[in-house]
Amino acid sequence: MVIIKKYKDIKAVLIDPRAKPIIKQPYSLIVEKDQVIFVITAGVNGVEYNKTEGYLSNYPGVQVYQCLYGQGVLLMQRNDEQGEAKEFKVVTLNPGRQIGIPVGWAMCLVNIGKTFLVVVGNVNLQSSDIDSKPIIEKGGLAYFVVEKKGEIGFEQNPNYLLHPQIATE
Repeated sequence: MVIIKKYKDIKAVLIDPRAKPIIKQPYSLIVEKDQVIFVITAGVNGVEYNKTEGYLSNYPGVQVYQCLYGQGVLLMQRNDEQGEAKEFKVVTLNPGRQIGIPVGWAMCLVNIGKTFLVVVGNVNLQSSDIDSKPIIEKGGLAYFVVEKKGEIGFEQNPNYLLHPQIATE
């Protein structure tokens, strides 16, 4: 099954949800039972690089994602009991790169390239172990990935009280 996500689907997790939509169809999902392929369109919405909505994984194991095409980053965040960011990681994505997402971490894919970003993951999006609600309630993860004078930058999400140091992989 193919699912096309519209601007309205990610609006709540953007740095400026009132900004005029630039990318009308931010990403698509090709879904099989326990596997999904994310196809994220290149470009920016305002100053923010295009991204997926993101979700918190309570899957009782490691979810593995592999970049098939394009250039991007995988944002990973672990929250404390109050829903505040405890750890924040940025993993660079290039074709062939594999990343494991442990239980209890939130994730979001961001396209920082000039073409599609295509990533496959062993995840069942219909599972009760996948939850976008905590991400939507906070208006995204603790940091937004933005374009600053042609470079990649990070802006703090003001809906979080804590902004941990950004770790990179």
